[in-house]
Amino acid sequence: MKHALISAVMVCLLFALSPVVAMAGDSGLVSAADGAFHFGFKRSVDGKLPSINEEGFKSIVDKHGAVFLGDTTRKEMFLTFDNGYENGYTPAILDTLKAKKVPAIFFVTGHYVKDQPALVKRMATEGHLIGNHSWSHPDMTTISDAKIKEELESVKQGVTAITGNSEMTYLRPPRGIFNERTLRVTKELGYTNVFWSAAYKDWDVKAQKGSSYAFQKVVSQFHPGAVLLLHSISADNTQALGAIIDEARRQGYQFKSLNQLHGDVLPFLTNGNY
Repeated sequence: MKHALISAVMVCLLFALSPVVAMAGDSGLVSAADGAFHFGFKRSVDGKLPSINEEGFKSIVDKHGAVFLGDTTRKEMFLTFDNGYENGYTPAILDTLKAKKVPAIFFVTGHYVKDQPALVKRMATEGHLIGNHSWSHPDMTTISDAKIKEELESVKQGVTAITGNSEMTYLRPPRGIFNERTLRVTKELGYTNVFWSAAYKDWDVKAQKGSSYAFQKVVSQFHPGAVLLLHSISADNTQALGAIIDEARRQGYQFKSLNQLHGDVLPFLTNGNY
């Protein structure tokens, strides 16, 4: 059962980096007029800013306050991880973040919450944000408003039961699929949708190419205000993470929490370590 779920999640992740515009399937809950977008962007090259100007959805992303970039006038980065399931690497990732004093946000699914409560608790204890990646990782454009609420509330309640913290304000849409309705509904539920401005095909556990490859793919996309998307199931990412952080700092970048995205003065940790 677990292997079947993992396979399903892997297939879902295939679409997360696709810039293709698609239509939602007819589920009987939403109409074809609700058409879906798969998040995509023009990549950063040589430090130039990426863009979503040509993807057809910039206006609704802006309208609903979704996040794609941070402050592009500052050399700052935001490290985000998608945690659909545990592949044995998150402890090492957390070790590196702790050693380097770097904040991150982990977007978790219901499967992860049920399967890895100790790691969820550790994320919170060590000061990282925990974001919502939905309970069952559905295409939210094909489910009702009520079902969207149920998916998100289930994750939030599960994380609260583990961490004691009921605050959860960031959402990464499963598979990177969204439309205006899902952005509106989730915003009304108190969420900021978080996309990304730097990513690569890191989620395929059968096509890992080594830490040097991961390092190059990430570092080549550095730009001011970068929202980095990494998948915690990647051995390459885990091995390259320390070097990526060191190189970013060497280039003058600072790593910040999403709570500091708009210049907020919210402390990332109560003890101020980050």
